[in-house]
Amino acid sequence: MEVDVLEFKVPVENNKTLFVWNIQPSHTEAQIYAVLYSVFSSFGPLYLLKVCPNAPLSPPGFYALVKFYSAAQASKAQRQTDGRPLLHSAPLKVRLSSKKTPHFLVDSSRPLSHARCLELANHCLGFNGWSSDIITLKELPPEEEEEEEGGGRRRSLRFGCLLQLSFPHHGQTSRAAAVLEDSFTCTGPDVLLQKRCRLQRMVREKALVQAFTAVLLILLGNGKVMVELKQTSDQFLPEETEGVLQVNEVSWSEIAPDEDKADDEEWDLTVS
Repeated sequence: MEVDVLEFKVPVENNKTLFVWNIQPSHTEAQIYAVLYSVFSSFGPLYLLKVCPNAPLSPPGFYALVKFYSAAQASKAQRQTDGRPLLHSAPLKVRLSSKKTPHFLVDSSRPLSHARCLELANHCLGFNGWSSDIITLKELPPEEEEEEEGGGRRRSLRFGCLLQLSFPHHGQTSRAAAVLEDSFTCTGPDVLLQKRCRLQRMVREKALVQAFTAVLLILLGNGKVMVELKQTSDQFLPEETEGVLQVNEVSWSEIAPDEDKADDEEWDLTVS
């Protein structure tokens, strides 16, 4: 039986990336995106679909990059769409990317964003196939001392969260913790309230992302999905969670990157 394993991390491997070209300019970019998304998402969840116009010196038209979480699904999509007239009478060319991936990216384990984790889990397991529960969410003493600044007081907020993921149909649970701190100039109680609410939300999301990094989705050839866990340094057993809000401390800028910028890809791809 064919088996594939999905992890909750950004896919960077060539065998998960398709390059599509020979797209004629008979449709708008939005129409092309809609058709390609409908076609390729039928093979499995997509991490990225991007449609771009051809370079100025090339004939008018478009090309697209399609990135899957699963190498097996990407391979199946390539075989079944290459040479097919998906958008017009002219057949599309669909190839697995042969762009050389830098060594440091091949070994990369950058976790998915919070939104991507939810998207992948809901797609593979369904909305009732998993749940998350906050075990602890509390404010911690800040590491930076408060100080006066022109126009306000320099404040620091620090929160910790311990969270558990549950997969009831598979008998698996995953726990993880996160600690976040934010420093800002407080000009009034409304600013403090906004910062406090936002930091609480961000630390919950960070803990959820950390819990998902231990999860493996096993896709079976018969369409069923199994859930297994891998042991990570950020994973906790139930008896190990007393007083563990001392881990995964990162700065505000590290956990709130520009997601659009993080998803941008190099476009000088070569294909085989």
